[in-house]
Amino acid sequence: MTAVAPPLFGGPVPAIEPGMVPGNPDESSLIPADMHPPVDLAEDLERFNGKLATYLKPEEITRVGAAYVFADAAHRGQLRLTGDPYISHPLAVAQNLASWHLDANALMAALLHDVMEDTAITKEQIAVRFGKVAAELVDGVSKLDRIEHQSFEEAQAENFRKMLLAMARDVRVILIKLSDRLHNMQTLDAMRPEKRRRIARETLDIYAPIANRLGLNALYRELQELAFSHAHPLRYRVLSKAVKGARGNRREVVGRIVEAIRKALPEAGIDAEVKGREKHLYGIYRKMRDKHLSFSQVLDIYGFRIVVKNRPTCYLALGALHALYQPVPGKFKDYIAIPKANGYQSLHTTLIGPFGTPVEIQIRDAHMHHVAESGVASHWLYKDESAIDQLQQKTHKWLQSLVELQSASGDSSEFLEHVKVDLFPGEVYVFSPKGKIFALPRGSTPVDLAYAVHTDIGDRCVACRINFETMPLRTELRNGDRVEIITAPNAAPNPAWLGYVKSARARSKIRHFLNTKQNEESAALGERLLSHALRDLGLALAKLPAQAWDRFKRASGARSQKAVMAEIGLGKRLPAIVARRLAEGVEVSPSAANEGRAKPAILIHGPEGVAIKLGNCCRPIPGDPIVGMIRKGQGLVVHTHDCRAIAKLRSERGNWVDVEWEPGITGLFEASIKVVAKNVRGVLARIAADIAEAGSNIVNISMDDDSGEATTLFFTLQVSDRVHLAHILRSVRRIPEVVRITRYVETKP
Repeated sequence: MTAVAPPLFGGPVPAIEPGMVPGNPDESSLIPADMHPPVDLAEDLERFNGKLATYLKPEEITRVGAAYVFADAAHRGQLRLTGDPYISHPLAVAQNLASWHLDANALMAALLHDVMEDTAITKEQIAVRFGKVAAELVDGVSKLDRIEHQSFEEAQAENFRKMLLAMARDVRVILIKLSDRLHNMQTLDAMRPEKRRRIARETLDIYAPIANRLGLNALYRELQELAFSHAHPLRYRVLSKAVKGARGNRREVVGRIVEAIRKALPEAGIDAEVKGREKHLYGIYRKMRDKHLSFSQVLDIYGFRIVVKNRPTCYLALGALHALYQPVPGKFKDYIAIPKANGYQSLHTTLIGPFGTPVEIQIRDAHMHHVAESGVASHWLYKDESAIDQLQQKTHKWLQSLVELQSASGDSSEFLEHVKVDLFPGEVYVFSPKGKIFALPRGSTPVDLAYAVHTDIGDRCVACRINFETMPLRTELRNGDRVEIITAPNAAPNPAWLGYVKSARARSKIRHFLNTKQNEESAALGERLLSHALRDLGLALAKLPAQAWDRFKRASGARSQKAVMAEIGLGKRLPAIVARRLAEGVEVSPSAANEGRAKPAILIHGPEGVAIKLGNCCRPIPGDPIVGMIRKGQGLVVHTHDCRAIAKLRSERGNWVDVEWEPGITGLFEASIKVVAKNVRGVLARIAADIAEAGSNIVNISMDDDSGEATTLFFTLQVSDRVHLAHILRSVRRIPEVVRITRYVETKP
C-alpha cells in the first residue's frame, strides 16, 4: 500500500521561480507550490511539523515550510553517500534544533545551510526570499570552498575562523553547525575509512570541545562517542564488550547503592530524583589512556545523579550521602558556588560504596539540570530562568574574546591554535587581592592571570606574590591561590613567556605585542639599511621620487613603503636589490655618486632588540671589531670579525653590512669567560665575590665534571664594554687558586 505524505507545515508556500535553482531551470524540474514532499520523507516531516506546532506561530511554521520546499528544489537530484535524498540531511539538522525550540530564522537557516555551498544560489537570493537574518546565519555556516588556499589544513583553519567569528556575532550559527556535525557523524559509515578518521579527529579536537564550552552536555557526549567509534573502531568495540560484561557483574552493587540512596534521602527529609548513569566509553578510554590503567582498574564506570528541588537542598543531600558512605578525601568539588566556564553547576563527590567500590555522585537542582544538559540552548527552552541569563552573559563574554583573539592573530592557523587552547580549560580557580575569583586553564601562571585581568596589566607585569610570598612568574598556580600582580610603567612582555603561558588570551596578546614591536623595529632598521644601500648608488632615501616607490610596489606586490622597510629589516628583502630596483630610471649626478661611495657604517645603539641581534656564538661587546649580516627572518645579526661561526658565510657578499658601535654606547651586554681554578673548598664563592665587586652580574654558571686537581668554570656575565671585561679578568686573575682565565667563545657555529 502506498503511504500518503502529510500536508506540508499546514500552509501554502511561495513558488520558486525558474533560474533560482541550478541545473535545468525548466518548469518540469521545479516543485509546484501545492506539491507534497517525497513519500520516503513523510514520517520525518510529520514529526518535524509536530515539534514546530508546540512552540511556533502558524505564520512562522509557514515560513519554515517555504524554506524546506526551496531547499528540496535546490538539492533535487542530489544524493548523500548513504543513498538517501540530500534533503534528508538539512531536515535532520532542523529537527535537532527544533528539540531546543530554536526560532524560525534558525530553522530556515538549518534547512538552507548547504544551498550556498552545494549550489549556485547566493546569499543575496536567500536574503530576498527569507530575510537578512536567515541569510547571515546560512553564510556563517557555509564553508569557503570557493577560495583557494595553499593546503587543506589552511582551508580548514580559515573555515573555522569564519565560523567562530560568525558565532561571535550570533550563537545560532554554531548551534546549526553542531547539529550539522552531529547528523554527519551519525551517518559517517558511508565514508572511506581514512576520511572517517579525519572527520572523527576533527570532531574530537574542535566540535565536541565547542559543545562542551557552550554547556551542551548531551550533544558533547554523543559527539565524543561517535567520534571515538570512528577514530578507533577496534578499541571502541573491545571496550564496549568489556563494559557490557562488567554491567552484569556489577548489577548487584549498583542495585544496593541505588536502594540505599533512595532510602537515606527521604529519611533526611529530602525529596529527590535518583538516576544511575554509566560512564561513556570515551570517558573510560581517556581515563585508561591518561592514567595508564587497564579496564579492570577503572572501578568508577558507574555514577549517580541526584536532582533536588533547590540549591540549599543540594548541600543537605550531600550531608546525608556523606553520612551514608565514606567520602574520598580531595574528591569533592563545589561547582555550585564556583560554576564552570560553560555555566555548569553541580556538587561532585566520590564515596566508597559496598565492597570498596568508588561511586561518583552529582547533586543539582532542576534549573541546574536544564543548563547542564542543554547549556546555551536553554535560552530558547527556558527563557524565564535567571541562571540561564547569567549563562548567556558568560557565553557572550567568551564569544567576544574570540573577536579579540582574531584581531591579535596573524593568520587563520594561529587563530585556530589560540581557540584550541581556549577550548580545553582546566579547573584552576585563583583569587585576586580583593577576593575576585578567576577561572584559568590548568597549568596557568601569574602571567595568564595578569592578562585575564587586563591587557595593560599583562604587558607591564614584572613580578608576583602568591599567598603573600614573592614567586617567579613561571610558577604554576593551584586552586585557591591568592595572587597579586606587580607591574612597572616601562615593562614589556618577554618572549620567554610564550614558553609557559597556558591561556589563549595571554598567548595572543604577547604575540600581538611582540609582532607589533618587531614590525616597528624592523621598519626602522630597514630604513637605515636601505638608506645605506641607496647612498652607495648616489641616491638619498628622502629625495627618492614617489614614482620610483609606486613602480616598485606594483612590480613587487608590496602593500606599503613601511611594509618594504620591515621586510628589509627582517631579512626578507636584500637592501642592495631593493635599492637597485628603486634607482631604475632615476638620474644620479656624478657628484652625488662620488659622495655615495664614502658611506658611513650602520651604528649599533645598544644591546640587541627585536630587529638587531648579537650573535650568541661570539657575544660581541662594545670595543670589539664587528660585522653585520642580514639573515632571513632574523634581521641584522652582529658578530665579531674573528667569529668562527661566520667563516663559512664569507661568500655571501650581498648579505654583509658594515656596522660600528655608536660612540658613548650604554647598556649591559653578555660576555662569557672560562676560568680554570684549583679544586679547593670556597673557590667558587671567592670568584663570584670578585666578579660582583668589579660591578658585574652573573647570568649563568656551568662547570666541567672534573674530579682532578683543577676545575673548569664557565661564567656568563653582564658587562658594559671591553674595558669593563678586562677589569673583571684582572680582578679574578689575582685570586691565588685561579690557574688560568680567558674570554670564552663558542667553537661551534
